[in-house]
Amino acid sequence: MAQFFSSRFLSNQYVPTLFKRTFSSEVPRTKLLINGKFIESSSATWIPIRNPATNEVVSQCPETTPEERELAVAAAAEAFKSWEKTSVLFRQQIMFRLQQKIKENMKELAKSVTLENGKTLSDAEGSVMRGLQVVEHACSIASLMQGETSANIAKDMDTYSYRVPLGVCAGIAPFNFPAMIPLWMFPMALTTGNTFIMKPSEQDPGACMLLAQMAIDCGVPDGVLNVIHGTKPAVDFICTNPSIRAISFVGSDHVGQHIYELGCANGKRVQSNMGAKNHGVVLSDANKEMTLNQLVGAAFGAAGQRCMALSTAVFVGEAQKWIPDLVERAKKLKVNSGDQPGTDICPLINKAAKERCERLIQSGINQGAKCILDGRGIKVPGYEKGNFVGPTILTNVTPSMECYHEEIFGPVLLVLNADTLDEATEIINKNRYGNGTAIFTNSGAAARRFTDRVDCGQIGINVPIPVPVPMFSFTGNRGSFRGDLNFYGKAGVQFYTQWKTVTSLWRAEDATDKTAQVSFPRMS
Repeated sequence: MAQFFSSRFLSNQYVPTLFKRTFSSEVPRTKLLINGKFIESSSATWIPIRNPATNEVVSQCPETTPEERELAVAAAAEAFKSWEKTSVLFRQQIMFRLQQKIKENMKELAKSVTLENGKTLSDAEGSVMRGLQVVEHACSIASLMQGETSANIAKDMDTYSYRVPLGVCAGIAPFNFPAMIPLWMFPMALTTGNTFIMKPSEQDPGACMLLAQMAIDCGVPDGVLNVIHGTKPAVDFICTNPSIRAISFVGSDHVGQHIYELGCANGKRVQSNMGAKNHGVVLSDANKEMTLNQLVGAAFGAAGQRCMALSTAVFVGEAQKWIPDLVERAKKLKVNSGDQPGTDICPLINKAAKERCERLIQSGINQGAKCILDGRGIKVPGYEKGNFVGPTILTNVTPSMECYHEEIFGPVLLVLNADTLDEATEIINKNRYGNGTAIFTNSGAAARRFTDRVDCGQIGINVPIPVPVPMFSFTGNRGSFRGDLNFYGKAGVQFYTQWKTVTSLWRAEDATDKTAQVSFPRMS
């Protein structure tokens, strides 16, 4: 295994045996990264990490001790003293090297994601690619950090503003994108001159540790990037430690609200991406085949465990006749372990997620929805202990149902009907979430009306999962986001920096004038 699991690190091959653990009966332990060194925690509490397809324990994650957490922050604070003084070009060069290192090890990273998270290998590799794009965007930091200047605002007086780093920052990542979300966080933080404390999900920390090792290999100095692990104690530490200036979070509503409130109460900047209920509006003039394919992929891909999953479809008017065809397409999807060829739907992350998904399906049925495709109780040969739920479609859903106002986070598509586009838009705007939405139509006028009136941060026109590319920002809103500045893009640079403005006076006559000026300076 990689260095964080064993004492020996295999360069250029970060995950050599992810699917073959029969060589040892000992369960590997995830290490910490503190001050440039991968060390084993002295914790007495170890969290089992399970392969979602088998529920086999594949490794263990520590609940980092209070002393270890303090060491990580102390290392980051000390490293900041020199890191903030490094040139932006030096930091840029590290990102260039990291970019190449990730490309070389894309498949190994994907294997780690599949092992601990369950994603299909192709989906895992695609998620790493989206994270890599943020690293590539960070390579533009020399221009992204440029400031503002105004010469001669008064006689011989100039004003200029430039961006400076905050100090020690921290990131708290979710289970569903164990490689992509850390790459949303620490590359932008480091290239803007901050040091960083990363806390990956305790359910699948392996990919983040691989990325951390790659960053060290690419020249990130000791203490600039640190990784701790754990659950609520680690989260609360990040929210309250006075040395940490800013927190990036992606995850559930309850945790995200807690982090936002506790972090802000302790004077920190917080960007908190939380839950979602993304609607796809289907108009009858849309391309039918493309639309149905897009709906199936966006609703059931990654077993619905995406904050941008298209979990709710609103069929408008005559488009409601397409629903039987939608069911037939969903029935063709293959449910299996993520490492098996041809798999379309992977397992959910754990048993609790599976039970919650099935409970919310049943709650919809109990409240009047019709289950026209039921994926509960599915058994996958060879993976009978896995956390599988097959593609499920509920129709006759209304906004008052629990399955509608809760984020199911499973392979479940809810179907609502509307008579008009405006009615469909009103349904979306009344929902508490505002992460993303999509419309399927061949009418430019309808698309324009929808984008103008719908209250969501990210809108797709014939694009089911409109996650912005990194030169733009991830702009979920309303109940899906807390904070003022979003992830990556220009907003990401602003989040990790603050302005410093200098007004200078170099009078030409000072070279010879011997008369002191005691009045308040005049801007003339």
